[in-house]
Amino acid sequence: MRRHLFRRGFDWGRGRVLRTFCRLAFVAAAMLSMPLHASAAPAADAPASAVPVAVDARLAGDKDRTRLIVDLDRVVDFKVFPLADPYRLIIDMPEIDFRLPRGLGQSGRGIVTAYRYGVMGRGRSRIVMDLSEPGRIDKAFILEPVEDQPARLVVDIIGSTREAFLAAVAESSKEMVVEQSAIPMPVGPNTHEAGAKPMIVIDPGHGGIDPGAVSGENREKDVVLAMAKALRDELKKTGKFEVALTRDEDVFIPLADRVEFARSKKAVLMVSLHADSLSAHEVSGSTIYTLSEGASDALSAKLAEQENRSDAIAGVDLSDKPDEVAGILIDLVRRETKNLSVTFARSFIGDMRKVTHMNKNPHRYAGFWVLKAPEVPSVLIELGYMTNGDDVAKMTDPEWRVHMAKALTKAIDRQLGAKIGSIASN
Repeated sequence: MRRHLFRRGFDWGRGRVLRTFCRLAFVAAAMLSMPLHASAAPAADAPASAVPVAVDARLAGDKDRTRLIVDLDRVVDFKVFPLADPYRLIIDMPEIDFRLPRGLGQSGRGIVTAYRYGVMGRGRSRIVMDLSEPGRIDKAFILEPVEDQPARLVVDIIGSTREAFLAAVAESSKEMVVEQSAIPMPVGPNTHEAGAKPMIVIDPGHGGIDPGAVSGENREKDVVLAMAKALRDELKKTGKFEVALTRDEDVFIPLADRVEFARSKKAVLMVSLHADSLSAHEVSGSTIYTLSEGASDALSAKLAEQENRSDAIAGVDLSDKPDEVAGILIDLVRRETKNLSVTFARSFIGDMRKVTHMNKNPHRYAGFWVLKAPEVPSVLIELGYMTNGDDVAKMTDPEWRVHMAKALTKAIDRQLGAKIGSIASN
């Protein structure tokens, strides 16, 4: 199973971190024949997909035994493992084309309160089941397709105890493959070499298994990816910048890998794009965030907490993530980087006001994970709110995206010429 991981191209570094590449399943698959209700198989004359296709999924059973059934057009390999706090069961598979109804899995049954599915990277997909209490896999198997019945992945879950669940988590973790990689010790905010084009990294939030905020048929992951591509195109038109996207398709990228990608590219600026939701539907307009461990207000703290849970939503275990290398040098670099980030944020606000409605408090501070690269000036832009109808109408308008992309490009061009260019020439 191929994994979509960002490669690190660092020439120097101090300190090492553990990185998790895979987990081995703690449950052996068993082949059984069971009476299952039929589901329509793909038409015999339908063209074969390059990747396996999921055509249906459903939950059955009750609290004593809950069953997840996934209909596929072919047999696939899979692995199952648990994650705790919150209780989750993860099914990893090769890349799957999920041709399932929008919103499937939002309601639960039995011990499963909800489930999510999506692409975790090129060649890899995942189903995440949220549990109301500790559970364990009693049976997990896949049935060969027969006549008008498609291939079926079947996972049976029964109740367990917290102690047994945590023991299963620990056991599955023993088999993980670990790599130690050098992390660079930053010596200052990234700058571009004289004559070289500055590297801008654009980070469309969410993706794959993590849709982000949802409003009807509109999903945050799609809205921000479209905006990221529009901004990339406008930046490239200037001929002045190198531009890279943390993702340019509907895949999930862990938060740490997004930051790592910007660092490996030696980006002089990282722009993370989001369009979140709030219970207060009257809140509207664009907002720009820069890093601060202490949020500027309760709303900012809540949004940061929501965004920083993206990895948990996708079934990524963050319990063994080590703290980043600490020291006086990094503190000094981070301080200078924060100052540059604030400078970019203020410039963005000035140009964005000309093309869109800004929140009444447009510059805020919070501890968003994606803003934490010590040497990469970073801003997180909430384009608007998926819970506000006017904002959704704007964000899904291609013409609005172009105007916004032009405004952001103008701000980047002005600041890089005035700030980063002067640093690079010294």
